[in-house]
Order: sequence, then C-alpha cells, then structure tokens
Amino acid sequence: MSWKDKLSDTKSQLRTLNKAHPAATKAFGALGKAVKDGDGPLDYKTKEFVALGIAIATGCETCIVLHIQTLIRIGASRDEISDVLAMTIQMGGGPAMMYAAKALECFDELSED
Repeated sequence: MSWKDKLSDTKSQLRTLNKAHPAATKAFGALGKAVKDGDGPLDYKTKEFVALGIAIATGCETCIVLHIQTLIRIGASRDEISDVLAMTIQMGGGPAMMYAAKALECFDELSED
C-alpha cells in the first residue's frame, strides 16, 4: 500500500471513529490543539518533530503518515526530517531505524505532489 493510500485510509477511519464517538474524538482534538497551539517555548514545527519521533519509536505507521503530512504542509525540509530520523534512530536503535526508513519513504512520496 502506498503512503498516499495509507493517508486516505487513515483519514477515512478517523472520520468513522469521529461519527461513532464524537465526544471522545473532539476531546482528543482539543488536547492536541492545547498542546500544539499553546504559549509554550517550543514552536509548532518543533512539536510536530517530537510527535514524529514518538510515532517512529512506537511503530505507529498511521501516526507517521499524519505527522509527515503536517510537516510537509508547514514547510519542513527533507534535511530537517532526516535529522529528526537520525535522532530517533540514536534513541531507539534497530526498530526505530526500520520505522525511520518508512518515515523517509513516506516524506518522499507525499512530497511528490
């Protein structure tokens, strides 16, 4: 399955979940907004880099595709992504390296548009 297909499927699954339990998904969305859009010392892009690192470390491909899409939208470069991936590999070892490779592949595919 391509990353574009995975992104489409993920968004469809989330829409279905949103309809099944809107209160829970709305509350989760509010938490995301509170931590990303807050007045903290880290900017939004840095927080998305952290989220990408955690997605890789936990092996969450659907998280990877969503955070890569966001990072592309806000102007993250391939070099910046690669630097985050290197740090994730350093902290997570072999399993993180495998998901870091997937994340870079995802970035390259979604950047084609």
